[in-house]
Amino acid sequence: MPWLKALHVVFVVTWFAGLFYLPRLFVYHVATTDAPGTARFLVMERRLFFIMSLGALLAVCFGIAMIVAAPAYLALGWMRAKLLLVALLIGYHGWCLRLMRALRTGDARHSQRWYRWFNEVPALLLLAIVILAVVKP
Repeated sequence: MPWLKALHVVFVVTWFAGLFYLPRLFVYHVATTDAPGTARFLVMERRLFFIMSLGALLAVCFGIAMIVAAPAYLALGWMRAKLLLVALLIGYHGWCLRLMRALRTGDARHSQRWYRWFNEVPALLLLAIVILAVVKP
């Protein structure tokens, strides 16, 4: 179990690094007016999304492996709450994909300010998830 937990944490860190940075790239992308700058952001967003998706997939896989190894955790309220927040995080990840595609096609409908607020969501989810996993209220 310690190896599963260690790998889970490593890939959660990878996932969150992308979740923190991708919306920040969206802020800069929306502010860019020149074609070379826009093209650069499209490449950066696509590459980052791939890396963070791989991190997400592996984090979820190692998380599932831990639950399979110790299914009794599913009976605990803090674990069910954590899994609910992880489901929200997966939804946020999907929303990032939709926003990235909209930026790629030039169909961005949000302002820099909106993307700045959008960028705060993963921090709130991380705070709640870590508290649940460490404090186990």
